[in-house]
Amino acid sequence: MERILVMNLGSTSSKIAVYEDDKELFTQTLRHSQEEMAQFDDVLDQFEFRNAKIREALAEHEIPAESITVACSRGGNICACPHGAIGIDQAMIDYLTRPEDTAKHASLLGSMVAYDFAKEYGSLACIYDAIGTDEKQPIARVSGVPELPHFTVGHTLNTRAMAINCAEKMGKSFDECTFIVAHLGGGSSIRLYKNGVNIDSVNDDEGNFTPERGGGVGAKSLIDLCYSGKYTAKEAMKLIHGNGGLKAHLGTTDAIAIEKMIEEGDEYAKIVYEAMAYNVGKDIAKLSAVVCGKVDKIILTGGISYSKMITNKVTEMVEFIAPVEVMPGEFEMEALAAGALRVAQGQEELQDFAEIKASSVDRISIVPGVAPGTVPAR
Repeated sequence: MERILVMNLGSTSSKIAVYEDDKELFTQTLRHSQEEMAQFDDVLDQFEFRNAKIREALAEHEIPAESITVACSRGGNICACPHGAIGIDQAMIDYLTRPEDTAKHASLLGSMVAYDFAKEYGSLACIYDAIGTDEKQPIARVSGVPELPHFTVGHTLNTRAMAINCAEKMGKSFDECTFIVAHLGGGSSIRLYKNGVNIDSVNDDEGNFTPERGGGVGAKSLIDLCYSGKYTAKEAMKLIHGNGGLKAHLGTTDAIAIEKMIEEGDEYAKIVYEAMAYNVGKDIAKLSAVVCGKVDKIILTGGISYSKMITNKVTEMVEFIAPVEVMPGEFEMEALAAGALRVAQGQEELQDFAEIKASSVDRISIVPGVAPGTVPAR
C-alpha cells in the first residue's frame, strides 16, 4: 500500500491531499491571507511557513509524517520537459531556486516540501505534469526576435486532466481528440491539445490578463517603462506578474467582490471584468486557427470559470468554433495522486531530471540541436 501526499501550492493557498493507493483520506485547502503573505519578500522565504502548515494539517488528520511513502507536487519553473513524473533531487531544487529566475512560482515550494520528506523519511519524491512541460511544435516557437522563441509554461496538470476527463465523457480516447483548454485562475494557460500532445499555447504573459497577471502588453512601451528608472527589475516584473490584471485596475483579485461592484453600478469594474473574458475569447480563437477550426471541444476550467459572467461572455465569442464545456475548478489533486501511484507501482517511468535538463536545449530551440537565438549554418 502507498500513502501519497500530493501538494499544489499557489500564491495564496496550499492545496494538499493524502491518498492510500487510489482512496482519498482527506483533502484540504490551506488559505493564506494577504497579511500572512505580506511578511515574505520572496517566494523562497515562504518555505518554512508552508512546510509547517502542511505538517500541521497532517497532524490534525492523525497522519504521521513518517507514514508518507510518496510525496508528489505540481512542481515549479523547471526547464522545458515532457509531461509525466520527474524525480525530485538536489539538482532540481537548485534549479528551481536559481537566483536568475525572477518570476518564481509558488508551486516550487511543494517540490521543496516533497524533497524535505524524501530526505527525512525516505519517501519517493516527484513532480507531475510540471508547469515547465513544453511540447510545442517547432513552427509555433518562432518569434520575430530569435533570442526570444515562444515556449509553453503553466497549468499542464489541470488542462491535461480536464481534457482527458472530457474525452472519457465523450467516449473517446484523449489521443484521438482535439481540445482547446483555457485554465482561468490567478494565472492562466490556454492550451491546444491535438492527439494527446500540447502542440501550441498562449501563456498569460502573451495574451489575456488575469486577476493578478498583466497579460500581453506593447513590447515597445514595456521596454520604455523598464528603462524609465521608475522601477527596479524586480518591481517591473511584479507589475505584470503579481500586481497586474484585476488587482492593478480594481485593487482586488476577488472575482466575487468585483461582480458585486458591477451589480452596484461600477462601470469601470464592468468593462475591466468583461475585457478579461474578451481577451480569453480572442486567444481561444487564435489557437483554433492552428487546426483550421477543427476542434472537438473548448473547455473552460480553473477557479474563474465558476463565474457565469466570464464563461457566458467567452462562450458567446467562441461557440461558433466548437461546443464549449465549462468544467469549473480542477482535477489537479486527483491527477497528481493517480500519476504518483502509477509511478510507485511501476506502471509509469520516473524520469530523471539530469537527463531532461541535459536535453532541454533541444526542446526550447526552434531547430533541434540549435540553441535559441543562433542561426544554423546554410
